[in-house]
Amino acid sequence: MLTDVWPLFGLVLRTGRIELRLPRDDELAALAELAGRGVHRPDQRPFLTPWTDGSPTDRARRVLRGHWSDLAEWQPASWCLGLGVFRDGEPVGSVTLRGTDFRVVREVTTSSWLGLAHQRQGYGTEARTGLLALAFDHLGARAARTEVFPDNAASCGVSRKLGYQPDGISVDARGDEALVSHRLRLTRAGWLGGEHPPVAVDGLAPCLPLFGL
Repeated sequence: MLTDVWPLFGLVLRTGRIELRLPRDDELAALAELAGRGVHRPDQRPFLTPWTDGSPTDRARRVLRGHWSDLAEWQPASWCLGLGVFRDGEPVGSVTLRGTDFRVVREVTTSSWLGLAHQRQGYGTEARTGLLALAFDHLGARAARTEVFPDNAASCGVSRKLGYQPDGISVDARGDEALVSHRLRLTRAGWLGGEHPPVAVDGLAPCLPLFGL
């Protein structure tokens, strides 16, 4: 079975309404097509990723390439876990948990996107909660970091709700434009001191060596 060779395909996180897991081929195609239809309005730019560039097919193919690349380049010292967000079997978006030298550093970064039709319904908070529960409660993370443009109100709101604190700024280049993002950090103490809905995590034990644990 695939899970015997790559046990991450058996890892499933469940919250009240959604399920986070690696998509199989047909689900990945549906997830890519969802991204191709848009993850934000054309007049916005809430992400560094150029989600409005190219055609819907171009955007869908970018999702496929990124997903396959993350799996192909996975190493215990440098990993990127990109999970599909599913509601009743339907893909609504994607969340990513990254770690570098996690066994020693015990810090992760998170990122996410939702299809336009599934935004403003609380899925972003629920999905990030699932990722953070995996990181803090099951992998032993000491901190989680994220970066957000100051005008990305939705992402800022999710981070505030979950207890992230300011941690400086970062600057990235987009062509000839310098883009400033707010860095935010959630410590283990901050996570444990907050109230969170329950998250069920199944299939983790055989995955631990892949995380360097």
